[in-house]
Amino acid sequence: MKRLENKTAIVTGGASGIGLAISRRFAMEGAQVHLLDLKQEEAADAAAQIRSEGGQATAHACDVSNQQQVADIAQAINNEHVVQILVCNAGIGFVGNLEKTTEEDLDRMYRVNVKGVYNAMHAVVPFFKHNGGGVILNMASIVASVGIPDRFAYSMTKGAVLTMTLSVAVDYLADNIRCNCISPARIHTPFVDGFLAKNYPGHEAEMFAKLAKTQPIGRMGTPEEVAGLAIYLCSDESAFITGCDFPLDGGFIKLRP
Repeated sequence: MKRLENKTAIVTGGASGIGLAISRRFAMEGAQVHLLDLKQEEAADAAAQIRSEGGQATAHACDVSNQQQVADIAQAINNEHVVQILVCNAGIGFVGNLEKTTEEDLDRMYRVNVKGVYNAMHAVVPFFKHNGGGVILNMASIVASVGIPDRFAYSMTKGAVLTMTLSVAVDYLADNIRCNCISPARIHTPFVDGFLAKNYPGHEAEMFAKLAKTQPIGRMGTPEEVAGLAIYLCSDESAFITGCDFPLDGGFIKLRP
């Protein structure tokens, strides 16, 4: 029996990076996966890739900051397949301290990283209540727990994700809804490669090595390692776990010099 056999999962930001790794792993474990992503073509390609690997996947073009759009898509999915799992992974990054963060920057980060998580949970929790329970997994970050230079707006949003996770976990205990979050340190995704190419042209390898060494374990994590933790937290194996944040950080929080 696969770990998510006969389960239906929604993964926001499911077309690339961590989201794609989670979507692929969930499908491998038997889930019917619905990928919600702003980039329609990438989402379609990702779903096709999963199907070519023998999994079940459907792509949905979705702006997670648009509440009505998220609600409509979630309702359509639940009408066809009872939704049991929600992974709120969609998010964007921003580099800058308080003074370098404009009002527009802050609003954009809030709309995607905070409101996007709220919108997805707001849409799905009523289904979970009606269906007898469900699992929510949010993607937070180590910046919700420690101070990182030049991450003012990003830290604000991930701190909100952590505390939303705790609120939902405690409010819906009686409804058999579990809610946890993962807090990754640096994970090697296409976002990291794009950031280095844009900000350190010609010095990508040098900067990559420098960033990798900030994790005490000596390297960045992989999307597949995040997916490995995600599959556990969304499966029945973790039925006794709710309201928890799981640092996946190569020792960053506890073992830094």
